[in-house]
Amino acid sequence: MLDISLTIFYTFIALGTLVTFHEFGHFWVARRCGVRVEQFSIGFGKALFKWHDKQGTEFIFAILPLGGYVRMLDERVGDVAPEDAPFAFNRKSPLQRLAIISAGPIANFLLAGVIFWFIFLGGERGLTPVIGEVKPTSIAQQSGFESGMEIVDIAGNPTDSWASVSRELFDYIGTSGNIPFSVTYPDSAIRYELLVPVVDWLAKEEAPMPLRTLGISPPFVLDSLSISKVVEAAAGDRAGLLANDQLMAVNDVAITSVSVFIDQISESTNESLKLSIERLDADGAVSNLDIYATPESVMREGRKVGQLGIQLSSSVTYPESLITEIEYGPLSAIPRAFQEVVDNCIFVVKSVGKLVSGNLSPKNLSGPITIAKVAGDTARSGMDNFIRFVAILSIMLGVMNLMPIPVLDGGHIVFILVEVIKGSPVSERIQLAGYKAGFAMLISLMVFATFNDLMRPF
Repeated sequence: MLDISLTIFYTFIALGTLVTFHEFGHFWVARRCGVRVEQFSIGFGKALFKWHDKQGTEFIFAILPLGGYVRMLDERVGDVAPEDAPFAFNRKSPLQRLAIISAGPIANFLLAGVIFWFIFLGGERGLTPVIGEVKPTSIAQQSGFESGMEIVDIAGNPTDSWASVSRELFDYIGTSGNIPFSVTYPDSAIRYELLVPVVDWLAKEEAPMPLRTLGISPPFVLDSLSISKVVEAAAGDRAGLLANDQLMAVNDVAITSVSVFIDQISESTNESLKLSIERLDADGAVSNLDIYATPESVMREGRKVGQLGIQLSSSVTYPESLITEIEYGPLSAIPRAFQEVVDNCIFVVKSVGKLVSGNLSPKNLSGPITIAKVAGDTARSGMDNFIRFVAILSIMLGVMNLMPIPVLDGGHIVFILVEVIKGSPVSERIQLAGYKAGFAMLISLMVFATFNDLMRPF
């Protein structure tokens, strides 16, 4: 119950912060353009409290802080007294209206930039992309990858960390052809070119994991692998596994990799496995137990895989020689934060493009339940992770609002640009039809995303 309460709390904190900044962007620029703002609401539904400022704006904090709005004086919405007409939104120039509409997403990008700036003030750590393990029979092994190789670029784009490798590989999701890698051997400057052939790569995968699919991983030592949650009535629960159990071995073979353990479970459909665990009892004593569990067979992406119904938590140690650290000052952190915002914007745009084109499975579309879960999980893992999540979510909100869909900021921008091109406003009839279609589209997407959430085993 406490976990649920904390998840709800952090979800409201995250979404409330993003909505407040977004709507404040609209509000602030509207005021500067001489538009009268009648209401500034954070949340929907019944008002918990409200007040008016000296300029007559009603500020509202409503019971459901999952959205918000700024209502401006507008002759298209209601009657406006002649003396108030100069303060109406529709009377402002196209440039002023563009500024007002764009200010919401821009505020989200600025918020993300400030958060990243604070994060980078504490320095940045990365892991050099030296290959630790190449999975036997994997596509990486077949392509010539070996342990100890360092990935220096993909398609000519430098890869100075495993994070950058993952970002570059994302561009190839849903494609067919060859992924060109440049690698070097230890203590050698000579580059070797390796080609990885792919066909509709990961296009139908839910939560695609490029590195795991290739069959390569960094060098590390698995310090611990524990169970964070056991799904009620699932195979693991029936076998007697409990949350906080430490997983030590499978069939008397020590667990050295999370991915290897997951693969073993997936490949062992309806096959009894001996799981060696350590369990801490109420008195603090450690018990060593052998539990026999049989992964149940489930269909995933058209094939049968084994599933225990457990969530894992792991801790690993990487070689210090491969860890890079960069320190930033208050000024040098600014361009780094800006670059992080740009990189994440590009990633979101590419993700949307892949969803629309079908190169990325629509099952990856997440809704409010997944957002809430991630908010709670990141908060429990540390405030650094939580505020980074808020920054990324702020970027997503900004980008999504700029999509050219009526009722979103991007749709309003399109109508204004059409007005500039044709020299007269788009007819109210066309705008109303667009808003209805856009609203129906958003509701459909929300229902679909929520359905995806409900289908995921949390």
